[in-house]
Amino acid sequence: MSLPPFKIERYFAKYEFTTEFLLCSSDCEAMSVADLLSFEPGAAEKFQTLWLGYTESQGSPTLRKEICNLYTTIQPEDVLVHTGAEEAIYLFMHAMLKENDHVIVHAPHYQSLSEVAKGLGCQVSPWLAREENGWALDLDELRHLMRPSTKAIVVNTPHNPTGYLMPRADFDELHKIAQEKKLLLFCDEVYRESEYNPADRLPAGCDYGEHAVSLGVTSKTYGLAGLRIGWIATKNKDVYRKMASLKDYTTICNSAPSEFLAEVALRNRQKLIDRNLGIIQHNLSVVDDLFTRYSSLFTWVRPKAGSMAFPKLLKGDIERFCDDLVKKSGVLLLPGSMYDDSRNHFRLGLGRKNLPQAVQRLEEYLSK
Repeated sequence: MSLPPFKIERYFAKYEFTTEFLLCSSDCEAMSVADLLSFEPGAAEKFQTLWLGYTESQGSPTLRKEICNLYTTIQPEDVLVHTGAEEAIYLFMHAMLKENDHVIVHAPHYQSLSEVAKGLGCQVSPWLAREENGWALDLDELRHLMRPSTKAIVVNTPHNPTGYLMPRADFDELHKIAQEKKLLLFCDEVYRESEYNPADRLPAGCDYGEHAVSLGVTSKTYGLAGLRIGWIATKNKDVYRKMASLKDYTTICNSAPSEFLAEVALRNRQKLIDRNLGIIQHNLSVVDDLFTRYSSLFTWVRPKAGSMAFPKLLKGDIERFCDDLVKKSGVLLLPGSMYDDSRNHFRLGLGRKNLPQAVQRLEEYLSK
């Protein structure tokens, strides 16, 4: 298969570790190993004696048991642990799709959610979220996109990059459509549990039935990107078996230290959720103030979940704006063109503690 350059990752490779302020990060604030281990008495001592041999390919039994607490009907044998969410996306596509299959993908989206399928020779149709509708998806449009060759629907909620959260009634109807049409529904839920109002939280896709696969990761809501631990949860034994078999050709098994730390994190995930939502809520007030004062330059649909938003620049070209900003002020924004968006949007990260300082630097740039 042939894959094009991953635009977002190449953009970050250029700037991520050399720029002072990353005002477009998709993840929440990270922490040290010591801070994470401090959540549990005795965890630091256990970590010191951890055996550094191979781990179980499907993930350690205790980690998979902990992951099950995110769901209502999932058992450890329904969970397959991966090295980050990216590996899980890649293996799902290779396991379940073939040349000339048709896939419908929620757009705009993280590039691999469509490009891996395209690389396999699949036909991919974007199911476009539109700003004028508050980034909502149209279920009637989904029905019109379907073909006899449609094999899967890929949806991301809470959504990267807009922060949109699908209403429960729409999510229920989406699952009903997938079940009626006998389609696989791949639910990218890496921002689940970061809803600003917990009452708005959707059930996990995998809890609806065998047609669905849920994707999770420690990187986003929990702010532990360095662990490189992701997973899928599904009651579909065919999906699970095929993905597990292909994993023997990629990572085989996961890092023992990462699995141990992920288990500690998930046992204490409410502490991580509260911490990171506190950062996001404070940052939202800063950005609300910024966009109120610069309403002639920026507009946005305020997000409902997650650690990012997708505002729009009203004057000038967003790529030139972002390039000039990072070079002159050391503040990185991500142009929407990295998502194939041509309407002057940009990704704004909300999950880092230094956002107020980054916004101050942005304002100094704007004043000039």
